Amino acid sequence: MNKSELIKTLAEETSIPLEDASLVVNTFVDRMKEALVQGDRVEIRGFGSFKMKEYSSYAGRNPKTGESVTVVPKRLPFFRAGKELKDFLNQ
Repeated sequence: MNKSELIKTLAEETSIPLEDASLVVNTFVDRMKEALVQGDRVEIRGFGSFKMKEYSSYAGRNPKTGESVTVVPKRLPFFRAGKELKDFLNQ
């Protein structure tokens, strides 16, 4: 399921206009992104949690040439599935 399919499903199941469903989904996603950028953890009970992980720089290798390269520090989102989601998927 992608974002547009989620918007369409929300509109159909709640009988709200497509524009309102789009606003709800976009607000939800935007607020989650803002929280992660601020360093907050986002938890959706029964589904899972998102948090940012910070990775420091390190010396890596170019697999094609074998040349040593410096990998810059980065921040990446990390998702951890909740118990209810894991149980549902493994029925």
